[in-house]
Amino acid sequence: MKLHAVNERLDANHADLSGSAFVDVNLSGSTFEDVNLSGWTVRDANVTGLRLDNANLAGARISDANMTGVCISDCRLDGMTIDGVAVSDLFVAYQARATEVQA
Repeated sequence: MKLHAVNERLDANHADLSGSAFVDVNLSGSTFEDVNLSGWTVRDANVTGLRLDNANLAGARISDANMTGVCISDCRLDGMTIDGVAVSDLFVAYQARATEVQA
């Protein structure tokens, strides 16, 4: 199925769209619930205001991204790195520095 130059709302339920390609598509305001996006690739995307809740990002790679104002909370960070530095090491260094400053 091909949609070209279409300007209308699409509701897909219990659908298999695996292998689909979306190029120059406006999905702003869309909602994705109970969706399998494993192996998903996103390039050159504006996801300003993106909200991810209860998401499995294990093995995900984020590069060349503007992370200004990003908030990460209540997440498992085991093995997570930022520019090759383990986040757990960053927390240890931060806590050591905070203790040092308080002394």
